[in-house]
Amino acid sequence: MNKCRGYFITGTDTGVGKTAVTLGLMQLLQARGNTVVAMKPVAAGCEPTPGGLRNDDALRLQQQASIELDYAQINPYAFAPAIAPHIAAEQAGARIDIEIITNKYSELSCVSDCVLVEGAGGWQVPLNDNETLADLALQLGLDVVMVVGIRLGCLNHALLTAAAITAAGCTLAGWVANQLPPAPECAQENINYLKSRVSVPLLGVLPIMQVVSASAVAENLSLAALTNS
Repeated sequence: MNKCRGYFITGTDTGVGKTAVTLGLMQLLQARGNTVVAMKPVAAGCEPTPGGLRNDDALRLQQQASIELDYAQINPYAFAPAIAPHIAAEQAGARIDIEIITNKYSELSCVSDCVLVEGAGGWQVPLNDNETLADLALQLGLDVVMVVGIRLGCLNHALLTAAAITAAGCTLAGWVANQLPPAPECAQENINYLKSRVSVPLLGVLPIMQVVSASAVAENLSLAALTNS
């Protein structure tokens, strides 16, 4: 068994494949004999159920976890509107509290070898009037994995995100290139350029997948370059 503390999974934008990459990393870490769980601390765009609001991505993380967890442990802040989390929270009469998320993370870290924390949207998404997801990642003290959606505009988004992660005082441990439909033009050229400019390892290139599963994503990723895995 090769234990690790975990990682914070961020993206260059919303809809770039953070959940897919989180599931793939969970699968790889589990294959090494680790007990692995994941959090999606804040989720907007949740559906009402008899048990309360539920987010599809958070449910997938719950299903992939090595141990059985209550939904609220994985997704403490769930909101119905698919809008920016701080706005959704305000409309619900709530405030997203980083300390509550940190406490949930600590609880999970006590019952598992690795905890992956998936962000919402991009790196600088606000959580409340004063704090962003970058502040959460910094407080958790986790190295960051950046998911880059390979599509038009990805070079600017990726380089700005990588620079912002470092400027926030966090460690960017690696990045993943996720090719998004429709098939992007010059995808390999864009990936090659980012390899030359982003000074951390490329952990894998995900092809366009008709069905996204943890095992399919894991086949295209490698943990070898991650320092704390």
